[in-house]
Amino acid sequence: MKTTKIGLVLGILLMSFSLVKADNINWGKTGHRTIGQIANKYLKNKTKHKIAELLDGQSLAEVANFADAIKSDKRYGKFYTWHYVNMPFNVDYQHSVKNPKGDLVTGIAKCKAVILDKNSSKADKAFYLKLLVHFIGDMHQPLHVGRKEDKGGNMIQVQWFGRGTNLHAVWDAKMIDFYKMSYSEMANNADEITKNQVKAIQKGTIVDWVNDTHQLAIKVYGSAKVGENLKYRYMYDNFGIVRSQLQKGGIRLAKVLNDLFS
Repeated sequence: MKTTKIGLVLGILLMSFSLVKADNINWGKTGHRTIGQIANKYLKNKTKHKIAELLDGQSLAEVANFADAIKSDKRYGKFYTWHYVNMPFNVDYQHSVKNPKGDLVTGIAKCKAVILDKNSSKADKAFYLKLLVHFIGDMHQPLHVGRKEDKGGNMIQVQWFGRGTNLHAVWDAKMIDFYKMSYSEMANNADEITKNQVKAIQKGTIVDWVNDTHQLAIKVYGSAKVGENLKYRYMYDNFGIVRSQLQKGGIRLAKVLNDLFS
């Protein structure tokens, strides 16, 4: 009888662990693919051809999560800090304390440099292109430009429809997954905007875009209290920001790629 009970407890624990592990693996997949799909709409034909050649026909959506996939391989540990940048409230990137291991801004700069280097191999260019697609996406998730002390909202515990999670996860994937759309559906249902609006979104530098996202991060931190049960009202109040950031990410990714391959 005791053996049966012990086996049952172990089974529940293992099942719980696998669910948590799977949840961590899946964070942000749909969002990143959406950004890649939106970007494709704004690419020049010349850019599309060069990307297809480098990626052997893979789409931006298909490679958008490559930078997350390699996290489990210790050989790529140096890229971990490139997924985010920590900034205190009301301090812009230019005046913030920089991570000596690198951050989103320096990581994106490195990716661009390798792609532009005539001496880089095709394999290296393809590798850093895949990273670049992901990092431009990360740059538009507000809590990837959040505070160091709470690891971009990862340490802020909340509930999502009664289940424990953290604020970063809510913005990474919980709201997107709750919306129940595929990445192609999300991309196809992005807001209709004018050419002038596209130009306005693409205006500025990587640093300008980071500072822009940081201002949103401040609002996100104020959107929920520790332990709060976030439900339909939170979706209603905030999912518009998620959709807007995905669209901005795609439009700006296209700008970066068009500049690189023009």
